[in-house]
Amino acid sequence: MAWFSPLPPVRTGVAAVSADAVAALGARGHLVDVYQEGNAHDFPWTERRHPYDLVVYQFGNSSHHDYEWPYALRYPGLVVLHDTRLHHARAALLLREKRRDDYRRELAWSEPDVNPDAAELAVAGFDSRLYYDWPLCRALVTCSRLVAVHGEATRRELVERLSTPGTPGAGSQAPFTERIVSIRLGHGELVSAADETAARQRIRARYGIARDAIVFGVFGGLTPEKRLPQIVEAFRAVLPHAPDARLLLGGAPAAQVDVNDLLVTGYIDDDELTDHVAAVDVSLNLRWPTARETSGPWLRALAAGKPTIVTELLHRIDVPTLDPRTWTSTSAAGRRSPPIAVGIDIVDEDHSLRLAMRRLATDADLRARLGRAGRLHWQREHSIDAMADDYERVMQGARGMRGGREALPPHVRPDGDEKLRRLLAPFGIGSPFDGAPQ
Repeated sequence: MAWFSPLPPVRTGVAAVSADAVAALGARGHLVDVYQEGNAHDFPWTERRHPYDLVVYQFGNSSHHDYEWPYALRYPGLVVLHDTRLHHARAALLLREKRRDDYRRELAWSEPDVNPDAAELAVAGFDSRLYYDWPLCRALVTCSRLVAVHGEATRRELVERLSTPGTPGAGSQAPFTERIVSIRLGHGELVSAADETAARQRIRARYGIARDAIVFGVFGGLTPEKRLPQIVEAFRAVLPHAPDARLLLGGAPAAQVDVNDLLVTGYIDDDELTDHVAAVDVSLNLRWPTARETSGPWLRALAAGKPTIVTELLHRIDVPTLDPRTWTSTSAAGRRSPPIAVGIDIVDEDHSLRLAMRRLATDADLRARLGRAGRLHWQREHSIDAMADDYERVMQGARGMRGGREALPPHVRPDGDEKLRRLLAPFGIGSPFDGAPQ
């Protein structure tokens, strides 16, 4: 198969997960040719000479995936959406190339229930949080053979969001129900007791943190969406109850985030990140607004057996959590299985976050119970083997499906073979360059 994705040393979670998936599938006997930005131009002639069984595209809401768009729209395959909101990256790409009218047309085609004048926010240079409400991924979904997202709740939400009257495939949810599937996201690694002890000693010594201090950690890119101001204020409210507590910010801060006087590590290489997670007592994985992503550092924390605090989000409604206002589970998922995290209601964020951090700073038993439940959840849902199992299932399904290139947005240019197809069509002959049926 052909595999379009950035890989390390690109510093994104998608790159790391994609590398794990390629390695796992390769170990199972699949032949995978990886196409990154630097060699993607080799794909068309390779595909024409020896058509692939399947093309797989990994997409996130990042400019690292810009190069994949023309291929995904021209060569339908399996599209894996790590974020189901791609508006920031797609708008940035089109506007950076001075394709303002193309952006206006794509927004109108992809989001028909949005006032077309909303496009002027982006054209004028305003990066609006409303981008998170407008997925701008309809073209990828309608052109693909199959789309995979992470989690059943994410799948349901995307199907509902795309099933808008007056759009390609709308009028019924059936086309998107069949075209969008859920797969498990594998990331992280189990941490043994001996490895955890060694990591705690080494990492804490590096930053001058006492071995018995309660340490809260935030990992990954330190962006405003990680709710850092709210976390810092809640941590300060915890200190009277846990004077020895510490807050470790494990990542590189974004330019707009003020981290003065805070313990910040800077960028952490992938091979060191697990040790940093293992060295803390509680992992904070808040996110708002959200592109419907699943946090890689959160999965690492679950695998390491760490209690976690997360934002209650629509696409994670199936994850069993504890409400810190009552310390009971209010979700159906929580009644079926033990809670694996403490969930923060975004409309009560400040209050709930203080409650959660104070309790976890002083209750070792609760930390241990959440850590054990989180580790078991990770083994079922987020191991590399579980991800590989799901990839094999959906890849087989995608090979038997056709793409929907007839539903492209109006501004997308036809490929160079369009005239050849028209000439051969009266004779019932397809283009010799199409490869496998689409």
